[in-house]
Amino acid sequence: MWAQLKDLLRLLPFYGINPIPVPIPITVDRSSTALKLRHAFVANPTLPQSFATPQNPPQILFNDILVAPDLRDGDHDYTQAATSTFALRTHPIRVNRARDQEQFHEARRQSFYSQQSAIIDWDETEVLAPDLTDRPTVLELAKMTGNAYVRPEDKGWYDVGGRWNTSYPFGWDPEDNGFRGNVFVSDDNSTVVLSIKGTSLYGQGNTATRDKLNDNRLYSCCCARISRNWAFSTVCDCFNGGWSCGQSCLERSLQDDDLFYNVGINLFNNLTYIYPDANVWIVGHSLGGGLSGLLGATFGVPTITFEALGDRLAASRLHLPSPPPTSLQLQTMNGRNSDDEEFSLHPITHIFHTADPVPHGTCTGIRSLCAKAGYALEARCHLGKIIVYDTITRFKWSQALIHHPIAVMITKILAEDWEEDRPVPEAVPQINCFDCYKWDYLDED
Repeated sequence: MWAQLKDLLRLLPFYGINPIPVPIPITVDRSSTALKLRHAFVANPTLPQSFATPQNPPQILFNDILVAPDLRDGDHDYTQAATSTFALRTHPIRVNRARDQEQFHEARRQSFYSQQSAIIDWDETEVLAPDLTDRPTVLELAKMTGNAYVRPEDKGWYDVGGRWNTSYPFGWDPEDNGFRGNVFVSDDNSTVVLSIKGTSLYGQGNTATRDKLNDNRLYSCCCARISRNWAFSTVCDCFNGGWSCGQSCLERSLQDDDLFYNVGINLFNNLTYIYPDANVWIVGHSLGGGLSGLLGATFGVPTITFEALGDRLAASRLHLPSPPPTSLQLQTMNGRNSDDEEFSLHPITHIFHTADPVPHGTCTGIRSLCAKAGYALEARCHLGKIIVYDTITRFKWSQALIHHPIAVMITKILAEDWEEDRPVPEAVPQINCFDCYKWDYLDED
């Protein structure tokens, strides 16, 4: 069966097919609370399908080698992979999804080009989502996220009890780079989990250059310009001097077909084409988490991220429409309709902790390690809801990049219940959050 699916994915562009998401009919089995997942394939469609030719077909790459560095902080050793039985607890949630993806993107275009709102038809549906009050479920999702960086046979792959079948490498040659991750499929094909890799630094993998481009283009305040030293190395030309930046210029810079967000749309479309009846979840870490949030907002699917860059700023610049509240959300809003509550309507949950500067947008300033490495990771506001572990209070940690790798979350933070009566902190909207408050954005058109 896999061979036929693989051949189908390769042949689609030859027939001029660029799949659109197929509506996903979901029948929720409330008696089923656990999913057993198997590893299906590893994904890396570097170019959008519009660039495909019979000589250069769009394919999907098996993850190249990326060995996580040793992570030691005082008495803490985060290099040992955790093991456990792989089972995910689920529960039904209600989500609003755009009825027609072409209508969704037409609304984006109208907002971008003419600053006009367009009517979108939304469908409220019930789907199964991970139960994020259950710590083992959160832990297994974190492992799936961490495994986006490596192959099963590589150092750094998290053992999940031997429940995986063979991995199938196919697609791009290892010397190519781009959007990368893993796809997991449940034994009955009812659930597909797309896991997206985060940033690889130079020397850690061949995606480093394009990872950095996407980091700086999507999550900086103005073209990653944070000092005079960056005058000739920014990712766009929208800086107007002082603390002024061109808004339309920034938005145009995110329209490139090779931006990871656009590549992710094509991959998601392929998954729903191959698994039209499956319930799709998205997970990701760091840059992969920020991208997961953007895709989750686009397709209205359950999305869980770890240590993610703030995705609210990029969503605004990409003109992603927000869904209306579901019937259940309306009951809890009590007539309120603030911006914070509007951003929280997406089925996205960002999980991070207080000692990691990246999701808080505090790895900034000319003396920061991020800036010295050429990254302007300034966005800190998130779509959906957030689950925040207060590791500064509990572990007496200070904010430092040593606490950013997914291994810290897996082997230390999720190793035990957070509180006796609350295994996982509560998911809440991120309120009173503002990105880039020092900047003035001018419409130069």
